[in-house]
Amino acid sequence: MSDSSAELRERVRDRYAAAAIAVTTGRAASCCGGESCSTEDLTGGHYGEAERAELPEEAVLASLGCGNPLAVAELRAGETVLDLGSGGGIDVLLSAVRVGPEGKVYGLDMTEEMLALALANKAKARAENVEFLKGHIEAVPLPANTVDVIISNCVINLSTDKPAVFAEAFRVLKPGGRLGISDVVAEDHLTAADRAERGDYVGCIAGALSFAEYREGLVAAGFTDVEITPTHEAVEGMHSAIVRATKPADAPTLRELPLTATGEGCCS
Repeated sequence: MSDSSAELRERVRDRYAAAAIAVTTGRAASCCGGESCSTEDLTGGHYGEAERAELPEEAVLASLGCGNPLAVAELRAGETVLDLGSGGGIDVLLSAVRVGPEGKVYGLDMTEEMLALALANKAKARAENVEFLKGHIEAVPLPANTVDVIISNCVINLSTDKPAVFAEAFRVLKPGGRLGISDVVAEDHLTAADRAERGDYVGCIAGALSFAEYREGLVAAGFTDVEITPTHEAVEGMHSAIVRATKPADAPTLRELPLTATGEGCCS
């Protein structure tokens, strides 16, 4: 990892650690920095009252996403789910209800403070079918062909190595598995400089891919049936969007790779 990439990762880690600490003091977290966006503009109010009522208050306060991936993931009873960048656990806990006791939900996050908050929320929700993992979304600490569904909520835009994220998502999905995520996506005419002018990296704006780049990245990783649907505009030319894709049912079984030092089991 280059020095600039490492610095960006640490800035992201610091921002989300601060967000977790804010929640423990009773304040709502925000992924936005400075004037880059507002929480309302980014989330678009995608969690309904019934969904919020299912959760510990701290899980709701820690929500930093740009949508509701569960609305598009079509989770089924008994499935295994992985949430990339699970934060305080809101989408993990909602998924756990939907897949039921025969299913399993993993939440992956790199931030100690967020993992501690997620564990506390798991205990309050009495979610027995949930496990949180410490690691990076570029090196998922799970074997190949493990999960049926991958969800993520406004996290992939924060990665400094998005091809690695797409490759890892493809690796850990079972053949026929699917991706159903929310993320910030830029209109194709916006350059990297244009995106940076609209907001900073840790505020979920400057690191966003364009629609074409997102599609090309998923296809290059092996995904098919790629759909990217904007839901609302966060800032000018930048949209919260729903991203769907499928790992082909006839995809060859991938050779298992050893875990790296960037990922390790955390909390069951």
